[in-house]
Amino acid sequence: MIEHYLDIKPEIKDAITNNLPLVALESTIISHGMPYPQNKETALQVEHIVRDNGAIPATIALLNGKMKVGLTVEDIDYLAKSGTKIVKASRRDLPYLLSQKIDGATTVASTMIAANLAGIKIFATGGIGGVHRGASESFDISADLQELANTNVAVVCAGIKAILDLELTLEYLETFGVPVLGYKTDKLPAFYTQKSGFKVNNQIDSPRDIAKLLKTKWTLDLKGGVIIANPIPLVKQLDFNLMTKAINQALLEEKKLGIKGKESTPFLLSKVKDLTDGLSLDANIELVYNNAKLAAEIALEFVKVD
Repeated sequence: MIEHYLDIKPEIKDAITNNLPLVALESTIISHGMPYPQNKETALQVEHIVRDNGAIPATIALLNGKMKVGLTVEDIDYLAKSGTKIVKASRRDLPYLLSQKIDGATTVASTMIAANLAGIKIFATGGIGGVHRGASESFDISADLQELANTNVAVVCAGIKAILDLELTLEYLETFGVPVLGYKTDKLPAFYTQKSGFKVNNQIDSPRDIAKLLKTKWTLDLKGGVIIANPIPLVKQLDFNLMTKAINQALLEEKKLGIKGKESTPFLLSKVKDLTDGLSLDANIELVYNNAKLAAEIALEFVKVD
């Protein structure tokens, strides 16, 4: 019955059958992450990077009442041109959108769901959602965290989005047993910068060792995902003080305007982009490219591990 809601591209179906390396990719970054045509160009380049590093990309979205695993160029162009007209779809939205055949762009949480249903275990994105600043009053906590606690997909990212409360997010992840690994670092990257002032649980220095850890975790039936925190390249990172100032200013404006819930992250990222004259968006693109490369390398090793 689940197949009724999945539309898996033939190339990807063949790769799953033959145990070939696959990397899942989200679509919110296309429709809500940046303007057209930059969003389309970035999405296609991410797919190229995955292929250039030996894996097959599987960009995911809700189209025509199905979770489509593996998009065509035409699908990506449609999402890119439609922009924020496409609904941002997380776990809670899936039953309504699919039953009503409303198109949706998948978040980290819903991409993990679709990838897991299809049999894809490695996923590359920019940064994960988390506990929002001021959550002790607002209770604003991203659905990404519960998905990581329950769904067996590894997420390669540049850490937790810097607009969030990193310390509380780490505490939440610890409570639910989600490992936070640092790729060639013991420091937690802060999205736009390599360091946040916090540490990861373990440093792992090779894609093969990451693949072995993933196999071990899931063979032991320890349900849930793994975060592979991959720092933005040093030459691409932004000044920590510049970003802190921009984020704090964006948070003040968000509070003044009363923006909450699923509109919060897009607003903050857009505001930070404006406050940094586009530098934050440039850094965001570079870190996504970097994560796609590492995810492909891990996927290559993952299919080899017994």
